[in-house]
Amino acid sequence: MDNSRPRARDIGIDIGIFVPGRWNAITDVQGLKVGHVTLIKGEGKLVSGVGPVRTGVTVILPHDSNMFQEKVPAASYVFNGFGKSIGLHQVNELGNLETPIALTNTLNAPLVADALIEWSIRNNPEIGISTGTVNPVVGEVNDGALNDIQGRHVRKEHVFEAIRKAGSGPVEEGAVGAGTGSSCMGWKGGIGTSSRVLPSNLGGYTVGVLVQTNFGGILTICGAPVGRELGRYSFRRNLPYDIPETKDSEGSDGSVMVVVATDAPLDQRQLQRLAKRASLGLGRTGFFGSNGSGDFFIAFSTQERIPHNSPLTLKTEVVSNDSMSALFLAVVEATEEAVINSMLRATTVIGRDDETCDAIDIQQLLEVMKKYNALNWSKRIRPSDHVK
Repeated sequence: MDNSRPRARDIGIDIGIFVPGRWNAITDVQGLKVGHVTLIKGEGKLVSGVGPVRTGVTVILPHDSNMFQEKVPAASYVFNGFGKSIGLHQVNELGNLETPIALTNTLNAPLVADALIEWSIRNNPEIGISTGTVNPVVGEVNDGALNDIQGRHVRKEHVFEAIRKAGSGPVEEGAVGAGTGSSCMGWKGGIGTSSRVLPSNLGGYTVGVLVQTNFGGILTICGAPVGRELGRYSFRRNLPYDIPETKDSEGSDGSVMVVVATDAPLDQRQLQRLAKRASLGLGRTGFFGSNGSGDFFIAFSTQERIPHNSPLTLKTEVVSNDSMSALFLAVVEATEEAVINSMLRATTVIGRDDETCDAIDIQQLLEVMKKYNALNWSKRIRPSDHVK
């Protein structure tokens, strides 16, 4: 990762009306941690099972305690189901999450799930013997354009390392962890994150989003048609009309994983409503959900712990339906900004067979943004327009 590359707000890209948290990251939700392991090895011609390797794993831990014993409310939503994610059915059936969420590449998903199972059993030896089994949750995208995906190079020790290294505070973004080999709308994609803090009269809750971007579309930022202006169109050329010839017009259908976290007290039904709104944030960036796109969204709340050995009844307090709208907007804004951060922070990656995925050129981007008067919106907002 190149620390000299900016995030959206560093260069005047102000998205939305709500303010970010301290880190403008999913880790602004108190107690949550993120860890990456990045795998980069070899160069040149693809040797299946050997390399080059351009992949990794990213983990999201809702809290520091025993996840199996202290579950958190959770839900998932499938926008387009062309993917190999693991564990989402049980999340929606029972409404809880009992392992960290792990992100990786498509063919590595089962191996990463196996690592989460082993990690859970180490911490809970009774699993499968005197109590139930464990439900690992894994998301994925196909990084095979840059990575020797058949090699399945993410091993259990890498998953354990990512969990061990997970921390709060700033989150590494771009071509790191599970985003090492991904691409987005014609440029290098990767891991991105953002957050929003609601004003006190709307609950004062924090919403954080982390994305793994690997999807097609035509990039738009704050309404500026960046992809159109810079000549990048990422989708398959099977349309019934001609489009301009561009470097990436033959690009893959892609995929995206979105993880939404909040400290608002929400149940499974409400969290699924929250997860659905991620699609609107993605749509603002130029995402359109292509035929071969695997688009999976997971949302969880850290406000409540659900004990594994639960009593006969549980008392819960949740946000009222009429108070959900601000949370919905926070998800849309944070998702949009997380996607842009994933692209801005990403560096150019040369992968298998010398396939190159370029990082977006910051100077060219700024020229387009200036042309459409799409920078520094927050400085132009009147005091009466601020959300209070």
